[in-house]
Amino acid sequence: MRELSLNILDIAQNSIKAGADLIGIDVMEDTAGDLLTIRISDNGCGMSEEQVKQVVNPFFTTRKTRRVGFGVPFFKMAAEMAGGDFSIASALHKGTAVTARFQLSHIDRPPLGDVNATLLSLIPFHPAIDFVYTRARDDVSFVLDTREMRRILGPDIPLSAPETVEWMREFLEENEGELTGGPTKPAAP
Repeated sequence: MRELSLNILDIAQNSIKAGADLIGIDVMEDTAGDLLTIRISDNGCGMSEEQVKQVVNPFFTTRKTRRVGFGVPFFKMAAEMAGGDFSIASALHKGTAVTARFQLSHIDRPPLGDVNATLLSLIPFHPAIDFVYTRARDDVSFVLDTREMRRILGPDIPLSAPETVEWMREFLEENEGELTGGPTKPAAP
């Protein structure tokens, strides 16, 4: 995949298919340590030890609609090609955590891409699932937690309401801009 945000989307979709109702997405940059860490965790059905060993094989998949699964193997390959590493921790009936680490300055590290768009394609379309997105760069961070949003909005305003989606978009863009020191999108002409 050309952008890491697409890997995040793929792994989060795997979490959804695994029956998760809580998915954590962490994107953390440590500029002094030259490290980008991406972690996607869930409370889904989890995997057996044998499945964990096989999941990095592109010809292993639990899907019935196709015989190959390239998402996890490509994510692992991208991390390793960029001077990093990759790990999966999982337990049956407890969930899974996928962690990829990249050398931040490595020439072969794919761009992060638009993680905000990834979140906005996940959250409104999966109303029964909660997402906790943590974004950090050095000692600056922010969190978008749909559980907290639900508490504030109450039962009558869904996360898919256009006003709610627009608020999330603005929240993500503003905080990403503060984190990176500039706007996340170019200003309109």
